[in-house]
Amino acid sequence: MIRTFSLRSAAALAIVAVLATAPAVAQPTSADTAPIQRDEGDITTSQDIVVLGSVGYRGRSDEAEPVLSYDSEFFQRFEPLTAGDALKRVPSVTFLSDVIESDGARLRGLPPGYTQILINGERVPGNGDDRSFFMDRIPAELIDRVEILRSSSARRTGDAVAGTINIELRDGFELDGGYVRAGALYFDDEELEPSLGLVYGGKVGPGRLLVGLNFQGRHNPKRKRSLRYGDSPENDPDFRVNEFDNREDQSDTRDGKDYSANASYEIDGETTGFRISGFYVRTDRTETERSFEYDDPTAISGPLPSGNLLTDNRNVNNIDQENYSIDARLSHDWSLGKTTLRLGHARFDDKQRESENEIDFDVDYDDGEVPVFEQAFTATDIVDKEYTAKLDHEFDLGHDIQLVVGGFYQKKKRNTAILDADGEEDFPGLETSYDQFADSPDDLLSPFDPLEPTDGGVSRIEERRLDGFALVQGKSGGLTWEAGIRYETTRFDITDFTEAAAIPTQRNEYEKWLPSASVKFDLTSRDRITASVARTNRRPDFNFISPALLEEEVGDSDLLGNPQLGPETAWGFDLGYERRIGRTGIVGINAFYRDVTDLIELTNTGEEGSEGEGTFVYQPQNVGDGKVWGVEFDLSTDLGFLGLPDTGLFGNVSWLDSEITDFAGKRRFNGQSDYVYNIGFVQDIPRWGVAFGATHRKQGAAYDRVISEEVRTTYGADLEIFVEKRIGSNFTIRAVGSNLLNGAKREVFNKFDNLEDQQTRDFDEYELESEKAGPVFQLMARYAF
Repeated sequence: MIRTFSLRSAAALAIVAVLATAPAVAQPTSADTAPIQRDEGDITTSQDIVVLGSVGYRGRSDEAEPVLSYDSEFFQRFEPLTAGDALKRVPSVTFLSDVIESDGARLRGLPPGYTQILINGERVPGNGDDRSFFMDRIPAELIDRVEILRSSSARRTGDAVAGTINIELRDGFELDGGYVRAGALYFDDEELEPSLGLVYGGKVGPGRLLVGLNFQGRHNPKRKRSLRYGDSPENDPDFRVNEFDNREDQSDTRDGKDYSANASYEIDGETTGFRISGFYVRTDRTETERSFEYDDPTAISGPLPSGNLLTDNRNVNNIDQENYSIDARLSHDWSLGKTTLRLGHARFDDKQRESENEIDFDVDYDDGEVPVFEQAFTATDIVDKEYTAKLDHEFDLGHDIQLVVGGFYQKKKRNTAILDADGEEDFPGLETSYDQFADSPDDLLSPFDPLEPTDGGVSRIEERRLDGFALVQGKSGGLTWEAGIRYETTRFDITDFTEAAAIPTQRNEYEKWLPSASVKFDLTSRDRITASVARTNRRPDFNFISPALLEEEVGDSDLLGNPQLGPETAWGFDLGYERRIGRTGIVGINAFYRDVTDLIELTNTGEEGSEGEGTFVYQPQNVGDGKVWGVEFDLSTDLGFLGLPDTGLFGNVSWLDSEITDFAGKRRFNGQSDYVYNIGFVQDIPRWGVAFGATHRKQGAAYDRVISEEVRTTYGADLEIFVEKRIGSNFTIRAVGSNLLNGAKREVFNKFDNLEDQQTRDFDEYELESEKAGPVFQLMARYAF
C-alpha cells in the first residue's frame, strides 16, 4: 500500500526525467523495437519465404539480455496454425491445454500469469482472470519471429517472473512482394477445414507497407472417459471394485473459424522514423459436449431403473471473441540523442453464451420420484481495454556507453458481466421412452427463468500505472552489459455491482522498485557467457481482488475476495553458456533460479461458511514464499561438420523444479511439469527440390493442489512429420501430419468436501479421466508473386 501522493511523485519523477534529458528510446533490444534505421537491401523477398533455401535455426542476439530468437523459417515447415503451436518447439514452454491445443503458455512450467506476453514489444490484454493472453489467438502466418527473454530489463514492465515471450509480426521491412497460402486440414472425425492466407509487402510513397490476411478453420474432436470412485485408493486396495460410483463417456468437439489481419506502414528518414501497425483477430467458435453417466464400468444400456444410464447432459458454448491492437511510434535524432514516443491501444472483447441441459434418471423410483430435467444458461461479456504511452530518451555518454531514461503510462479498464438463469421440471415416464442415442436433452427445452447476475459476476476494474526507469548500457571489447532500475506504481479501483448496496468501490495502491542487470561476454568468437539478475512481480488475479463472496467456491466452503492484495515479487538469476557450431549452429545451456515472496495463498478467516458447521470462508492473502529453479539445454545446427550440410538437427530439454509450502506441506508450483523436451530434424535435398523432417515432443507430469482438490496431469508424446516439394522459385506444396501418436491427456482427481477431510484423506470422490484426439493432416501450398 502506498500513499496517494506517491503516484503523483512518481509521475513527476518520470516526466521530469524525460524532459530534462530531452529526447528517445532505449537502445532497442529485439523485444523492444528493432532499430529504426534499416537497409532495404536486407529485406526478405516473398520467394525467400515461400521457397526456403536452407534449414532454419535459432538466432543469436548481441544484446546484453539473454534472448533466444526463432525466425518463422524455424517453424514454417511444420505448418503451425497458431503462435501456441509454434511455441511448442522452443525451450521450457509447456501447456496444460486440451489435447492438440496450445493456449496458455507456461514458460518454465509456471502458470500462464507468471509469463509476460508481448506483441511487437507491447503488452496485450486477454480474457483470463490471471491476466494471461492465450497464444492460440495469433495465427502463425502473421509471425516474423518469436523471442524468449529469459530475464527482465528496466526498459520493460516487470510482470515477468518466469520470463517474457515476444511475438514480432511481419512488417514492411520484413517482406518485399507477396504470397498466397491455401490448403486444408483433415481431422480424425473426417471433418475438413480450410486455411487461406495472403501477405503483401512493398514500397508505398515514402515508406513501406505490409498487409496480411488470414482465414483459418478450427476443429478439435476429442473423446473423454472418466471413472469415479467414492473412496480413497489409499484406504482400500480393491477400491476399483468396491467403491466404483459411476462412469462418464463424453464427446467434446471444438469447432470454429478465425479471421485475422495485420498491417504496418513505416517511414525511415535520416533523423526521423515513423511506424504505425496493428492486428485484428476474431474467433467464432462453438464448443459442444455430450456426456453420458452410467452406473457400470462398461455398460451402455438405456435409462434407469431397468438400464444403466444415470444422466444425459448436453453443453453448448458459443464463443465470439475480438482482439485488436494499434501501435504508433515516432522517433527523432537530436543533438543530445534519440527520442521515441510510442502510443498504443488494445482491446479484447469476449462474448460467450453457454447452455447446459441435463436429464437426471438417478432418482428413487420406489418413492414415486420421476426423471428430472434441468437447464441452465449463462451469458458472459468481458471487455478489456488498455491505453498506453511510452516516452524514452537515449543519449551517448562516450566510450560506447549510453544512458537511457523513460516513462510509461497505462490505463486499463475491465468490465465483466456474467448473468445466468436456470430451470427444472419433472418428466414422468421418461425412463421408458428415452433413447440416449436418438434423443437429446435439448428436446425438452422450456423457457428460462429471467437472467440474474452471478455472485461477483458484474464488476468494473480500473487500473492506472505510471512507471519511470533509467538504465546504463555499453560495450567494451567482448563485453556487453546493461544495468538499470524501474519504479512501478499502480492504483486500481474495483466496483462489484452485484454487491453495490453493501460494498462501495474498493481502492488499492502499491509501488515497487525493480532493479535489473545483464552481462554478455564473448570468450572467443564462438564461445559466450551470459548472466543476469532482475527483480520482477506478478499482479493479483482479477477474481481474487473482487470483493464478492462466492458460496461453495472452495469445495463446500466459501471464497471472499481481497481488494487489498499486493503483487507477488521475485528475485531471479540466470547463468548461461552458448557456443557456435559450424556455419549456423548454436548449442547452449542455461541455469535459472527464482526466489518468490508474497505468494498469494488462500487463508481461513475463521468465519463459518454458508453450508454450516465444518465449512469456512477463505480469503487470498500475501502469505507464501516459493522457489523455482531449473536447467535448460538447446541445440540447433546443421551437420556440415559431418559432411551433411543439408541436414538440420534441433532440440531442447528443460529440467524444471520448484517448491512451495502450503496448507498441506511442500509441493511444486501448481501445474509445473518436471521436464519438457523437443527433438527433430530437417533434411533438404536441393537437387530434387524436396525436404522432409520430423519433431517429437514430450512434457512431464504436473501436479496441482488447492483446498478441496488435487490433480495430477500427464500427457502422451507428440509426433509431427512433414514433406515438401518446391516447384520453381515461386511455389511450394507441403504435407504435414501432427498428433500422429494419438496424443492422450490423463488426469487423476482427489476431491474432498473441505480442508479437514483433505488433511485426513477422507475422499469425497476419486476420479480417473482420460482425453484423446486423433491425428491431423494438412496439405498447404504457397505461391509467391
